Amino acid sequence: MQDQDYQKNFDSTNLIFFLLRYRKPLIIISLAAAVVSSVVSLLIQEKYLSSVILFPAATNSISKSLMAEDFSGKQDINAFGEEEQAEQILQILNSDEISGYIREKYNLMEHYGIKSDEKFALTNTVKEYEDNVTFKRTEFNSVRIDVLDHNKDTAALIANDIAERLDYVRTRMQHDRAQQGLKIIEQEYQQMQEYMKSMEDSLTAIRKRGLTDFEVEVEQLTKAYYDAIAKGNTKVKKELEEKLEIFSEYGSAYMSLTENLEFEREQLSLLRAKYEETKADAEESLTTKFIVNRAWPAEKKAYPIRWLIVLVSTLSAFLLSVLTIIAIENFRKFKATS
Repeated sequence: MQDQDYQKNFDSTNLIFFLLRYRKPLIIISLAAAVVSSVVSLLIQEKYLSSVILFPAATNSISKSLMAEDFSGKQDINAFGEEEQAEQILQILNSDEISGYIREKYNLMEHYGIKSDEKFALTNTVKEYEDNVTFKRTEFNSVRIDVLDHNKDTAALIANDIAERLDYVRTRMQHDRAQQGLKIIEQEYQQMQEYMKSMEDSLTAIRKRGLTDFEVEVEQLTKAYYDAIAKGNTKVKKELEEKLEIFSEYGSAYMSLTENLEFEREQLSLLRAKYEETKADAEESLTTKFIVNRAWPAEKKAYPIRWLIVLVSTLSAFLLSVLTIIAIENFRKFKATS
């Protein structure tokens, strides 16, 4: 019976009549919400938005871009990066190294009105920075840097500085690793040079004994030796035997050193090329990005949108008032029925 009465009351309640019945309190509450939200929106500090849009480079490695053969084209110096490179850039942009540099350069603690002696001053500064500076990857695989600030010139300067600092941080990270690799390759290169010098010294010592071109000289000496035997020239035969003995003693060492030196020269050439590539990566750098749009001081504020704040606040107050009145009426009816 109670459910039937409630359904009857609910069906007979006309929303328009209900609003007209309580029009005065609803109008008063809505107007009050509009006035309060207007005042509050005027107290909110205005902020200007500046943005930088950039594409990541496929690679900023000097050796891969300029010194190594790349038939795939992925290491082209002018190639745009893909999703992986964009995600790497986003991670670097969110690093403490970049945020710390910007906070210090622009003295953001004071700029944001945070006193250095207050509790959690650094934490509050970082939070304010994160609220005002955002990074995101766009649908076109580019990276967007957005900076909000109450000073339009400062907003543009911070956005452009972050983009420039990106190169420094990424290059510093790669240089640190390349420097380690350079030390390893440089050590191996020096060791190979010393090893080759020792072989060349040994080969020089053998050549001083008369071996300069082993195969040709052996052939000539052997022919002259048999000619001396045929002619019965004992003196020449004895001299040739002494020379052939030297060739017999040092010939294998001469051949081995010659072959090893040829092989080591090829290895040294390859190692030198790798050394030059690593040295270029450790000492030189390329930009990590292609900037599409640089930040510029905005002419209009981006925050707050006052009319939207007033509209949302007024509608919220109106709806909350309606629900509150309905709840009160239902509670009274339920109490009366009980």
